[in-house]
Amino acid sequence: MTPLRILLVDDEPLARDRMRALLASDPSLEIAGEAANGADALDAIANLQPDVVFLDMQMPGCTGLEVVSRLAPPRPIIIFVTAHDRFAVDAFAADATDYLLKPFDRERLALALQRARDALAARRANDLSARLETLLARRGHEPDRIAVRTDGRVVFLKHREIVWVEAANNYCVLHLHDKRRLMLRETLSAIEERLGAAGFARINRSALVQVDQVKELQPSTYGDYLVVLHQGQRLSLSRSYRGRLERFLPHML
Repeated sequence: MTPLRILLVDDEPLARDRMRALLASDPSLEIAGEAANGADALDAIANLQPDVVFLDMQMPGCTGLEVVSRLAPPRPIIIFVTAHDRFAVDAFAADATDYLLKPFDRERLALALQRARDALAARRANDLSARLETLLARRGHEPDRIAVRTDGRVVFLKHREIVWVEAANNYCVLHLHDKRRLMLRETLSAIEERLGAAGFARINRSALVQVDQVKELQPSTYGDYLVVLHQGQRLSLSRSYRGRLERFLPHML
């Protein structure tokens, strides 16, 4: 197994020493380098290309948040390390994987490292899915399959296998023709974009349906409709999304 490459960034030498000591016993980790301020951190990230950066929030000259804002994608996994909890909201808004409050113990550090490994695995699986779909597209036509990551697997699905897609915050659920359900860490908008012009229509903020699976349109209140699918699901058609369905069902609404 390739070691996880770590960069330690903190303006306090004692804090870096302690972190180095906590990490030293784990053979799956490699301390790729250290930095004592934001400018040096940016140089080290560019030159060393670490997998994970433990980043102090408050440093002279350039804060941890400013370091993150200057990173070009793809950037390493960021774990902020600070003695203050007031920056937590800003840290997660910057898409940090974790937020360690000093002082922390080995157990809490192990949890942060596991979250970093999970985030890296998800990123690599998503990259693999994108590359596979690109290869399918290079066959000279619009690919009729998508690759999705669920439960640690990459699953290949033909478009016709998907009946409808349901939003669940930053996740979505694929409802399949064989009654299976697959939960993905992906937004409904992202899935809609990946399916492209594959005969799917967004019918409300939380649902994307395969048009061939639409059995009936039933009038609802205030001029709205219910979309009834062949499997029996009854989903609302929002007025603001009617135009998307009308592209497939002209003169029906």
